Amino acid sequence: MNASLHTDVLILGSGIAGLTAALKLAEQKLQVTIVTREKKPEVANTFWAQGGIIYSPETMHDKEDLVADIMKASAFTSYEEAARVLAEKSAKIIDEILIDKSHTPFAKDAEGELLFTQEAAHSRKRIIYKGDMTGKAIQVSLLNYLSDKSKFPNVEFLTSHTAIDLITPNHHGVNIRQRYEENKVVGAYVFDQLGNQVKKIIAKTTILATGGVGALYLHHSNAEGARGDGHAMAHRAGAAVMNMEFIQFHPTTFYNRSSHRRFLISEAVRGEGGRLINSKGEAFMSKYHPDAELAPRDVVARAILEEMISDKADCVYLDISHKDESYLRERFPTINAYCADNGVDMAHEPIPVVPAAHYTCGGVKTDLKGRTNLIHLYAVGEVACTGLHGANRLASTSLLEGLTFGYLAAENILTEIHDIEVYRADTIKDWVLGTEEIDLALIAQDQLTLKQTMWNYVGLSRSKNRLNRARAMFTELKDEISKFYKHAQLHDELIGLRNGVETSFMVLNASLRNNKSVGCFYLKD
Repeated sequence: MNASLHTDVLILGSGIAGLTAALKLAEQKLQVTIVTREKKPEVANTFWAQGGIIYSPETMHDKEDLVADIMKASAFTSYEEAARVLAEKSAKIIDEILIDKSHTPFAKDAEGELLFTQEAAHSRKRIIYKGDMTGKAIQVSLLNYLSDKSKFPNVEFLTSHTAIDLITPNHHGVNIRQRYEENKVVGAYVFDQLGNQVKKIIAKTTILATGGVGALYLHHSNAEGARGDGHAMAHRAGAAVMNMEFIQFHPTTFYNRSSHRRFLISEAVRGEGGRLINSKGEAFMSKYHPDAELAPRDVVARAILEEMISDKADCVYLDISHKDESYLRERFPTINAYCADNGVDMAHEPIPVVPAAHYTCGGVKTDLKGRTNLIHLYAVGEVACTGLHGANRLASTSLLEGLTFGYLAAENILTEIHDIEVYRADTIKDWVLGTEEIDLALIAQDQLTLKQTMWNYVGLSRSKNRLNRARAMFTELKDEISKFYKHAQLHDELIGLRNGVETSFMVLNASLRNNKSVGCFYLKD
């Protein structure tokens, strides 16, 4: 069964980028529909972000320093103009959206002034935060603001809805003549998980805000929905994708055997004086970089891996036990509680840590207004690639990027949306539902194979042999899924598997094309 819906702006994803765009658009009385595969819209990568968000409102000198730090952290591969836009415009956007409107409760001193901290590769303290749960504070405050029906009766959340494909008339039109139309997106097919039906949502403008690809790896710090859905849908529709080989691994996630999603031990722990030690109790980072624990993330992650291999150890340790117990409870309440729940007292013993897939530096190519090469399709946040991060992301730029470019995309949409005509739904094909029953156990096994292959062969350290082995495995997996997908009953996990394999191919192919180790891309040979 298919149903047709209409909206002014369709936003796929409910993290900081999508919510910021929604807020700006809804203020101008546009009908905004936000789609998430999750049961609750707060479940997004934004929610799990711990460290903080850069806030640099002072002098032009401060802003130039931020641009320089972004460029340095990326091994001078970032698009400088994107870094400059971020540095020059972001502080006013934080003031408007997070401080004045949604009232995000950032940490303050006794006089009510914002507190600042420093993280790796930053030349100064410029990061505001809320304990070690900054992302959660931002996510909840934005959702509370947007969910106020007295302010925003024109905002609709479709939870437990999984986007299947972007709708393009030249792919999905009922008439052959539609093939000749300009390459544009007019909405998306969305699977209602609870109603077991496909909704054909027609929109004047569509925004991808679906997050990254970290959950394609066996060990990651992301929400499980970060499986490359937006990347795959955009790629199938004809959008340009770039820099997909640059997957950043967070150096420090809590080491245990409980799940694929690893609990993040914020970089702020090292920023506040935490030291990395190996299984012999030796501090080792000074051997790898003059900035030691505050070196760029790719350097720290590979250093940890080298120590683990050298010592034949399962992990290394992050020691901040020289700090007062009361300070640690106040500064890192979430981390402190998680460690305690897992048998580690961070005030008296070091925390076991390992690297995990964390952030996608590449993505759907956009300009600095969030526009893709497909008309009426925008991409913002981690799914997008403006070139800001280049080959390696500077700490605490992720939340800021989502906020800034979500805002700028909305501003641009407002200049043109009133001239866009609504596309006729009856000229777009209905989604044909498959009838073959699916075996979720087989899908789970395929997902595990995908995660293990990405971790072992397309992970922190890659080689041509490993990449070629991955290509053979992905090719077989993709062929099987393509044949099955056409006739199978829809399910969120099946949609995710299809998208995951396609996105994994993007990471693989980009890795095979790049013969130079740079930033977070490391090729052994």
